[in-house]
Amino acid sequence: MKIGLVLGFTLLLVLFSLGAFAQPVEEWNITFGGPGGDLGSAVQETTDGGYVIIGVTYSYGAGDGDIWLIKTDSDGNEEWNKTFGGPEYDSGKSVRETSDGGYIIVGRTESYGAGDSDLWLIKTDFEGNEEWNEMFGGPGIEWGWSVQETKDGDYIIAGETASYGAGGLDLWLIKTDSSGNKQWNKTFGGPDGDWGRSVQETRDSGYIIAGDTKSYGAGNLDIWLIKTDSDGNMEWDITFGGSSTDWCRSVLETKDCGYIIIGGTVSYGAGGSDVWLIKTDSKGNEEWNRTFGEPEQDIGPLGSELGNERGESVGETRDGGYIIVGATASYVPLLGELWVIKIDLYGNEEWNMTSGRQGTDEGKSVQETSDGGYIIAGDTTRGGAGGWDLWLVKIKRM
Repeated sequence: MKIGLVLGFTLLLVLFSLGAFAQPVEEWNITFGGPGGDLGSAVQETTDGGYVIIGVTYSYGAGDGDIWLIKTDSDGNEEWNKTFGGPEYDSGKSVRETSDGGYIIVGRTESYGAGDSDLWLIKTDFEGNEEWNEMFGGPGIEWGWSVQETKDGDYIIAGETASYGAGGLDLWLIKTDSSGNKQWNKTFGGPDGDWGRSVQETRDSGYIIAGDTKSYGAGNLDIWLIKTDSDGNMEWDITFGGSSTDWCRSVLETKDCGYIIIGGTVSYGAGGSDVWLIKTDSKGNEEWNRTFGEPEQDIGPLGSELGNERGESVGETRDGGYIIVGATASYVPLLGELWVIKIDLYGNEEWNMTSGRQGTDEGKSVQETSDGGYIIAGDTTRGGAGGWDLWLVKIKRM
């Protein structure tokens, strides 16, 4: 396995608010990958100060895409890695450290299960060795996008199902016990497609779910926020969007018991697609929203355009603000860059940074770290091993 520094990488500050905030700098960055494509989905700081990363690898494993779990130390050096999969396509979307020091993973599998693609839940020990795995699905397509250990030691999962529900794809919420046995499941949706992207247990022991809906809302695709009780029964739901396409990637309950949602919008903003951040109160009523992006521009005979941005992950920071990661095509023609944005409590930008390189980079997951910096997982075509490489970047605040 190749693990190497991306040479020549320097995060550049694009906008800096009149010196009011200390400029962050890159502390280190590391790529993981081989001759095939390798993509990062999520990262979490672990209790030992290191990091655990989930993604998909085409370079290693048993088949045509395997779940890839990587554990590093605090400097990003690999301690171990594990692949999970069979002869077909399998991918990991979410990982969390569990109370016993192990890890819980959710994704999808085409190698095993009942149908074309099943939701796949995997539990490992602290060294990434599988303890058990469970598949959920029917004859249709199922995906898992988000998993969390609950306060009672069980697991809550969000994804989507084509085997059950009202029609097309439905948002799917599953509660399992600590051994992965299903306790209950709920579907949410209408006659068209509805997707579950993110779930979190709330302070009242219910769940907040964010996804996308074509069945409801104002346009072609809208953000869908659903609050349930502890048994998965809907308490309220609300959609956000305009006449065009708007989508969600993540939701978090905030310190004030409201919610923060990150995604993208074509309905609003400067043009093309923009990062879209929405803050709500505890009942899902919008308090404010912000778009981040540049006007869409035609840059030449190839028909490629600048001005397309998207948000992938948001984290609440100790100062009460938020850290966002995604990608922008506003500054590098034909290609894309990782984009990091820091905002205050009210959504006002404090600074933003891009990778500032020739190549294509994407940020998929971000978290403030225990030392006050930020850890980012994503992927890059500039790793040197071939095609896409999984990418881990640490930012240090000055």
